[in-house]
Amino acid sequence: MPATDLPLLIDAALEAGKIATRYTGSSARRWDKPDGAGPVTEADLAVNAMLERDLPAARPGYGWLSEETEDSQDRLSKSRVFIIDPIDGTRSFAEGSRTWAHSLAIAEDGEVTAAVIYLPRRDLLYAAAKGQGATLNGAPIRVSGVTDLKSAEVLAAKPNLDARHWLHGHPPEFLRNYRPSLAYRLALVAQGRFDGMLTLRPSWEWDIAAGDLIIREAGGVCSDRAGQPLRFNNPHPRLTGVIAAGTAVHDLLFEQLDPRGSGIIP
Repeated sequence: MPATDLPLLIDAALEAGKIATRYTGSSARRWDKPDGAGPVTEADLAVNAMLERDLPAARPGYGWLSEETEDSQDRLSKSRVFIIDPIDGTRSFAEGSRTWAHSLAIAEDGEVTAAVIYLPRRDLLYAAAKGQGATLNGAPIRVSGVTDLKSAEVLAAKPNLDARHWLHGHPPEFLRNYRPSLAYRLALVAQGRFDGMLTLRPSWEWDIAAGDLIIREAGGVCSDRAGQPLRFNNPHPRLTGVIAAGTAVHDLLFEQLDPRGSGIIP
């Protein structure tokens, strides 16, 4: 099914981009979710409404998991499930930035098999299907071949450098950079623009699922902070952090993490 699911996701992502770009970011109505769960805008909800209408209609046997839909345990009985973030980087969207993305994935028995990350304001469409490689705007992409951590550029928020997460009481040397969208960070690593991506806090599946496959199909490694492959459609859809990079950089980062670290950081 990955070969037929990917065109479905691409078409849906392009339509999502048309909807979202009708709104002007800072002028879009915005609310704060309960319990400090972050902001949501009318653009998030409009995109989610279209995706929740069209994707399950095209694949009626698939489950549904989206940031902007109340979760249902019904998805746990499904072999295949959509995992959707209508807009990843909502704060950036609301600020009028171009650095936000639509993140669409399908997982089968816990493994992502088709994925799209689309940044309509940057005209960037990353896509992958299991066993078929990863592309950017239709052209093949590969992770970087950097093997020296000191020269590696790693996308990571500052709290990931907290001493308590690292074996020697301090993070290893690498060149830190940042982008607000988790999905975009993963896509940039798959593209080879950056050499790795690191987040040590618990991460929602919808932020990570599409990037997981795109990284792996681009020749990289994507794991949780314990070094284990990522599995999706969990009863509580959160992962214990993410390390994504080419094999060498991934392993060097993982080797220096303190396994006793909590992973609970802002």
